[in-house]
Amino acid sequence: MDAETALPRTPARAAFAGLRAYLNDQILGQAGLVERLLVALLADGHLLVEGPPGLAKTRAIKALAHGLEGDFQRLQFTPDMLPADLTGSDIYRPEDGAFHFQRGPLFHNLILADEVNRAPAKVQSALLEAMAERQISVGAATYPLPRLFLVMATQNPIEHEGTYPLPEAQLDRFMLHVQVDYPDRATTLRIMELARREAREARELPLPASRLSQDMLFAARREALDLALAPAVAEYIAALVEATRSPEKYSAGLAEWLRWGASPRAAIAVERGARALAWLDGRDYVSPDDVQAIAPDALRHRLLLDYTAQARGVTAQQCVAELLQQVPAP
Repeated sequence: MDAETALPRTPARAAFAGLRAYLNDQILGQAGLVERLLVALLADGHLLVEGPPGLAKTRAIKALAHGLEGDFQRLQFTPDMLPADLTGSDIYRPEDGAFHFQRGPLFHNLILADEVNRAPAKVQSALLEAMAERQISVGAATYPLPRLFLVMATQNPIEHEGTYPLPEAQLDRFMLHVQVDYPDRATTLRIMELARREAREARELPLPASRLSQDMLFAARREALDLALAPAVAEYIAALVEATRSPEKYSAGLAEWLRWGASPRAAIAVERGARALAWLDGRDYVSPDDVQAIAPDALRHRLLLDYTAQARGVTAQQCVAELLQQVPAP
């Protein structure tokens, strides 16, 4: 890092460094997931995490809740769930003959929507509306959600029986789509040791030395938004998103693979994610490398592939890789 471009170690950066160290100590073998959690937290976005069971997805959001000043709620999505199970509902109280709103579990700061694709469309819509509008409407009343509101939803890519896949328009509400994979052998040994130590101490997650306050988090968000973004880098972000809509301008292969491109929300996600990565790296500017690092997770779930691509086994990840090769970086 260039000393001239390094940000001063502000209290917000020092607090985030402590949170990052705590998360990496508790979530072994998933440094990418930890980083994306911090990016979503900094960029005020939500993330969809996909991976086989047992890869510390639930543990990651619980550890974040331990290290952050705020409350946490885990929701296990099931086919018999109702929207009111998330939002809450008006309850009649006979003692005063009136209805009173009983808040649901969405009125928390950190939400784990576990196996979100197991719930029917009405329930998914209730969650995704809360994510997009930061409010909940029940009857004729509207209730605001907390200023700090982050949803991490999980999907199991192995089992599809009895699931309700999220439509593309609803996937667009997630800032990032993160894919996690199995750890290597050495990390598995460390995980086994960590599990033994926690069982010996009869606790699942130790508390950090200090928690990141919400005021410090909001200060960090302002600092990330103040980073310098060169016009050429902004043009690069716009070109990447535009290439998903007009792929024939860049590659015949992309034109054959892509049926529908990314929305303007994708450009916002790439920019905010790149800013968060630069801030976490201690720089005072956003580089094309930041854009290229965040683009796969910000674009992957926003691309609709043509039947030709599906028949050939082409994935959205391959499309994003081709985009990054074909669109010239500044």
